[in-house]
Amino acid sequence: MGVGILAAANTGQFRSGVILALLNIACLMLLALALGMPESPQPLATALVMIIASGSFAARGALFAKTLARRAWLMGLFVVAGEGSVLLIAALLPDALPTWFLALLPAQWASVAIQTTLTGAGQFSAIAALIALAGTAVTTMVAAKLWYRPWPYPLMFTTWLGLSALVYFWPVPVTP
Repeated sequence: MGVGILAAANTGQFRSGVILALLNIACLMLLALALGMPESPQPLATALVMIIASGSFAARGALFAKTLARRAWLMGLFVVAGEGSVLLIAALLPDALPTWFLALLPAQWASVAIQTTLTGAGQFSAIAALIALAGTAVTTMVAAKLWYRPWPYPLMFTTWLGLSALVYFWPVPVTP
């Protein structure tokens, strides 16, 4: 998803971020299959998750491009590095970070949704994460369109907190 943020931040176009993120995902999936990972039991659900996640992250990159111009790539890099480091800590030390903190991160939403579809835990098990990713994408694109007005960031912030609460209070069921 980092490719989507960085591509959209560099080009200033939402579409290029989505396309490059999906191309990156396709290459990673082919590599994983070549290394022995089993195929996804739900390829359509996996594709839907990948498209929604790519759009969510590309929307943030496009907003960075609109608000920060030449330095948008730097903000995208900071976001990718920050969220990636938190996910790495969560993977290496599962109990180190509280659940409420992880529920605040769109990268965690994407990670949970992707993992759920790849493991076959159920097509709509991660519906809260998908709603949060799609809601974030739409709100971010609205904020980018209305950038010079005084209220886009409060709109984004409240939407993000509300969607984070949705993810926190509607977690993915644990498969035995």
